[in-house]
Parts: sequence; C-alpha cells; structure tokens
Amino acid sequence: QVQLVESGGGLVQAGGSLRLSCAGSGRTFSTYDMGWFRQAPGKEREFVAAITWSGSGTYYQDSVKGRFTISRDNAKNTLYLQMNSLKPEDTAVYYCAARLGGRIPIFRINSYNYWGQGTQVTVSS
Repeated sequence: QVQLVESGGGLVQAGGSLRLSCAGSGRTFSTYDMGWFRQAPGKEREFVAAITWSGSGTYYQDSVKGRFTISRDNAKNTLYLQMNSLKPEDTAVYYCAARLGGRIPIFRINSYNYWGQGTQVTVSS
C-alpha cells in the first residue's frame, strides 16, 4: 500500500509555469507505475501523464505534449509534473495516482489503485 500527498498547486498567469510534487510513503514506491490526472469543474477526471515504475517510459495526453514533463525520483519517493506554457484550460484539480503494472494501458484511470487528495491549479488569462 502507498499513501500519496500532492503539493505545488496555485494560481499562475497564462504562459507561466508550475511544478507539482507527489510524495509517496512506504518502501514500495519504486514498484508502482505513477500517473497524473486532473478534473475541471463539471468535467470527468482525465489522464494527463504517466511514468512507468522504472522511469523508462513516459506517456502524455496530446494536449500537454511538449508543455508538461513527468518525472520521478525513487530514492526520494517523489513524483513530479513540470508544467510550462500553462493555459486557462489547464485549470483543474490535479491528482497523482499509483498502480502496480499490468496489461491495462497506463492511461486508463480505472487501473490505478491509490490516489492523493489533489492540488488546485488555476491559470488566469
């Protein structure tokens, strides 16, 4: 089991940057694939980015490719999301999540077993 706590959200102007962090508890953090998801008001939670347990594979939603970078530091039990060139449509609550690897595609929300509480990101125009 792993517990996840996000931080780093806030208010930023369009074109600005933020870095989200997700701290994981437990000695098994490095065995989990990790993902970032977001949920805007009135919308369903959606996939943003994911990284395999080893860090060798990264995946992105098309709308964030080239602007967001997911990374992890397994020695620190921490997941990151560097967000650049932010747009108002990036406004949402951002959640990190963990799953044990499997055949279900890594972007599938229902394949994740553990979730953080979320951190608000607001991008003003």
